[in-house]
Amino acid sequence: MSDPMLETDTATGPENDRQMPLIEHLIELRRRLLFSFIGFLICFAIAFWKSDVVFNFLADPLAQALGEGRRMIYTDLTEAFFTRVKLASWTAAFLAFPVIATQVWLFIAPGLYKKERNAFWPFLVATPVLFFMGAALLYYLIIPMAWQFFLSFQQLAPTDGLGLPIQFEGKVNEYLSLIMSLIFAFGIAFELPVLLTLLAKVGIVSSAGLASRRRYAVVIAFVVAAVVTPPDIISQIGLAIPLILLYEISIWSAKLIERNRAKEEAKRDADLGLNDEP
Repeated sequence: MSDPMLETDTATGPENDRQMPLIEHLIELRRRLLFSFIGFLICFAIAFWKSDVVFNFLADPLAQALGEGRRMIYTDLTEAFFTRVKLASWTAAFLAFPVIATQVWLFIAPGLYKKERNAFWPFLVATPVLFFMGAALLYYLIIPMAWQFFLSFQQLAPTDGLGLPIQFEGKVNEYLSLIMSLIFAFGIAFELPVLLTLLAKVGIVSSAGLASRRRYAVVIAFVVAAVVTPPDIISQIGLAIPLILLYEISIWSAKLIERNRAKEEAKRDADLGLNDEP
């Protein structure tokens, strides 16, 4: 005679409830890695072909701040080529993210219950959205103000005829390294709600615990902003304030998860009480 509890778990559990041998897991992992690598290579080829478009886009805030007749330089014969390779790799990582994320999902989804798969989807969607929100904040708001601040220290014409002009001559690789690092830092910082919501979902943190540590979160936000942004107050405040707002959103998200969990537990307790009646 079959156990009804076992039948229920099998019906709602991972696909077929079948234990895959280790070799099958490794074959499937190799397959997903291969598809991800092919997707990255295709994106890299496109990004390298259009690397001048990406470079012009990233350099536009500096071009707007400098005005007409200015330039960027490179001082090593191979610098321009390897800078384009680096830029293409960075761009390809962004373009290939949907492909890589899909392959990761296809690898882990068969081992999840339907309820777990439904719970995972919002995080998969929110991750790139929040990353691009952070990058957009940096590119369209923080960088123009920061570049104007730093360029204000130029001395294009000596005062009173004394001294020499001090003019910015940016190197291509140094500028791109700076702006790519900043975009990555802002994008990762904006993943704070995803991280804290996941921790709340597995019970590691709670909304009450997050709320009680709000003052420490504010201090940490300004410390992180001071580390990852250029050393000017505008950039630091421009990152710290969104981080604090994202922390508040994380508290609200944790409360929502706890409320839904309480409803599910109350419903389960009610069903068990109903089943226990004679």
